[in-house]
Amino acid sequence: MEIRHLFDPYKMGAIELKNRFLMAPMTRSRSTQPGDVPNSLMAEYYGQRSSAGLIITEATQVSLQGKGYAQTPGIYTKEQVEGWKLITEEVHKNGGKIFLQLWHVGRVSSSKVNGLQPIAPSARTAKDTSVYIFDGTSNGDATFVPVEKPRAMTYKDIDQVIEEFATAAINANEADFDGVEIHGANGYLIDQFLRSNSNQRIDEYGINTTNRIRFLIRVTQAVIQKVGKEKVGVRLSPFIKFKDMDDPKILDTIMLACQELDKMGVAYIHLCEADWDDAPEIPTEFRIKLREVFSNTIIATGNKTPEEGEMLLKANLVDLIGFGRKFLTNPDYPERVKQNALLNEISDGHTLFGGGDARGYTDYPYMKG
Repeated sequence: MEIRHLFDPYKMGAIELKNRFLMAPMTRSRSTQPGDVPNSLMAEYYGQRSSAGLIITEATQVSLQGKGYAQTPGIYTKEQVEGWKLITEEVHKNGGKIFLQLWHVGRVSSSKVNGLQPIAPSARTAKDTSVYIFDGTSNGDATFVPVEKPRAMTYKDIDQVIEEFATAAINANEADFDGVEIHGANGYLIDQFLRSNSNQRIDEYGINTTNRIRFLIRVTQAVIQKVGKEKVGVRLSPFIKFKDMDDPKILDTIMLACQELDKMGVAYIHLCEADWDDAPEIPTEFRIKLREVFSNTIIATGNKTPEEGEMLLKANLVDLIGFGRKFLTNPDYPERVKQNALLNEISDGHTLFGGGDARGYTDYPYMKG
């Protein structure tokens, strides 16, 4: 199959992208400790992958309370902002564009990670869900620990988290990001508000579909007010159920949310699609309906091949295709696709999360010649 559309340039609002390859967000746990500060090693990593049309960074916590995994970066202190400037400077120097993904994990956390009890829409523990720490007992590997029971968020908590997202967006702008992505997917805080099984509130943030999208809408409005709608995207995961997020009502909720996000004029919707072998396929009917209700850019990620991405682009069901693992191991992934070249594979799974150095991070080679 001829791969052509992936190499087409694309204009996302006022942002010119050189191709339709998107580097998907991937947690790598390489921030400097203490302080969860981005660093020069991370700048090298992102700079190596600047041939993507757009990079979306790893999930980045908007506060200490929003942290769920060890050595993940933040965007709420001056030191973190200065660290992120190293990354944006390197990507821009290489002609790339980069958005920062704003993240609050909600109930997917443990006091062993951040010293705090998790918070969530309701005081319901996520079953069969773990997070990781580095405690020196596993030969440098991450140690997984079960999440803890959260406390239900008060109105004060809700207002505070919304303000944290807004402040994080300001900080991202100061760090010279091209935009921000609100992480509303994968069982984290915003997704917890969207789903009826994790959100059992009986106030204006629960009970029905209209109320369950209220938190997402308020967060998005607050972020837009700080950086402008053309610099804001939202990530959603309608078909992903892990982290105890199986909700039979979620598709209606997601579609209503997308209608409201369209009215607000956000730059894009980013569909996080399952990436394991027997994962559910997103039905074409869902993609068609989403295209009808959302008028701006639609992104699809989820371990797709270039051929699968090309088909989605050709059918005008999406506008950008995100690649994760392939960019992880192949810093020059678009060029390898263009030349139908062999791909690097993951060299050591132990280095995916943490490790603290270049191994399995910045040492994957470019094509020779």
